[in-house]
Amino acid sequence: MTDRGPRRPALTAIAAVGAVGAAAAVWGIGIERHLYTVRRHTLPILEPGRRPLRILHLSDVHMAPWQHRKQRWLASLADLEPDLIVNTGDNLGHLEGLDGVRAAFAPLRGIPGLFVHGSNDFVAPAPRNPFTYFAGPSRRRAAVTRLPTDALDSFLEDLGWHSVENAAVSLEVHGHRIDAFGVGDAHRDDDRLDLVPALADQLREADAAQHAAADPLTLAVAHAPYRRVLDTFAGHGADLIFAGHTHGGQVRVPGFGALVANCDIPLPQARGLSSWTHAGPTVPLNVSAGVGHSIYAPVRFACRPEVSLLTLNPA
Repeated sequence: MTDRGPRRPALTAIAAVGAVGAAAAVWGIGIERHLYTVRRHTLPILEPGRRPLRILHLSDVHMAPWQHRKQRWLASLADLEPDLIVNTGDNLGHLEGLDGVRAAFAPLRGIPGLFVHGSNDFVAPAPRNPFTYFAGPSRRRAAVTRLPTDALDSFLEDLGWHSVENAAVSLEVHGHRIDAFGVGDAHRDDDRLDLVPALADQLREADAAQHAAADPLTLAVAHAPYRRVLDTFAGHGADLIFAGHTHGGQVRVPGFGALVANCDIPLPQARGLSSWTHAGPTVPLNVSAGVGHSIYAPVRFACRPEVSLLTLNPA
């Protein structure tokens, strides 16, 4: 007679693990990736006596044409009445995603904004083995499908948003003078960090010419928060840094956090508001976990799709 007793606990354990894995997959694929949320932060960084400033940070929408629920939720963000929008790229997730972006962002027309690109504003996503992300940031592919970047930019500019990709701009927003500079996607090596000193000088010279009564608020914008980018921003006068790209890890372990960030930022800073210190200055850093995901990796676990609403108050 064969003793099967010792096998039963092992089989029970395997079944339990399988059930937990299946439940997690159902939650991450079928439920959580649609649980859109607004992550709210308050920062006392304005000069005394100034009115508060509300900044809506959008990132990593990865829009596909069939994602109508996402489009409706993004369109509803106009009800938040932000004063300024910062878009840190990866708006498109499909060759035909631009119509969905238009539907999502149209209600935000007339609200001033800033934007830079991510790789999925240029090339369509492709299937990847998700385990390769544990080996380090993903690599650029040789064969790609080009996306309608020019049409996207034309639409964003028509909304009243300004590109700060390897460029700088000054805005007046409800009595605030805002200086902004940014770089291209560091994940594609499009970040012209050599231009940042000149961009920062250009903004300071313009401020001096305007004889502004108050110091401007200086924003720095990037898609991928690589350390070299954050160091450069902190070293050249940024008061607040915005980035995306990481998806917050996309799949997080409760109690631990992100397992990967797809760049070299420390994993605890792959999502949310933190700070970055380099060569003296410490600057608030907001990394958005983003709204979307690749159509080839339709899952989020312990990492809801999000936008950020930052309210800046007088110090």
